[in-house]
Amino acid sequence: MRLTVAPGVTLFKHRAGDAVLTAALAVVEACPPRHLMTPGGKPMSVAMTNCGALGWVSDRDGYRYAPTDPLSGRPWPAMPDGFSSLAVAAAAEAGFPGFTPEACLINLYGLSSRMGAHQDRDEQAMAAPIVSVSFGLSARFRIGGPTRGGPTRSFLLDHGDVLVFGGPARLAYHGVDRVLPGDHPTLGARRLNLTFRQVS
Repeated sequence: MRLTVAPGVTLFKHRAGDAVLTAALAVVEACPPRHLMTPGGKPMSVAMTNCGALGWVSDRDGYRYAPTDPLSGRPWPAMPDGFSSLAVAAAAEAGFPGFTPEACLINLYGLSSRMGAHQDRDEQAMAAPIVSVSFGLSARFRIGGPTRGGPTRSFLLDHGDVLVFGGPARLAYHGVDRVLPGDHPTLGARRLNLTFRQVS
């Protein structure tokens, strides 16, 4: 099922299958998520890792993309084939053809994890959308406009949901208010989120 949430924001319910989750768990095993440090020196509540040609990192030097894992010095794991095809197809169906994901951020949420309202603005390719895939426990996602403190709307992201936002919503402030309690058969009391980005 396809839902238009707002201009530039499209939600595909239960679009991603178990094969993508299995591939994501293999990446997590090869390159375990960690709690990155913000430039202000605070650890993020969401654990994070990456796969693809580039990975998003954060530390006291700021937010940026890097081709190697700063912990190991090795390249990030390759992006599984099923990842790219899912993201590209969803972006095209949402009205953004030509999407070329270079980075896939993998966020692992516990029940106490939150993602504060923020813009994704570390990329050069602002004409390309953001594609987000959810697995595990449901989460209440909130999205607003290009200015902090403006009107927002919230909705649940459930297991297998694919969210695409771009165009007029590309610089919308967004975040995760909370993860709903539960026990997913594969992930237990956790939520796994894949975020695909075209960087350059």
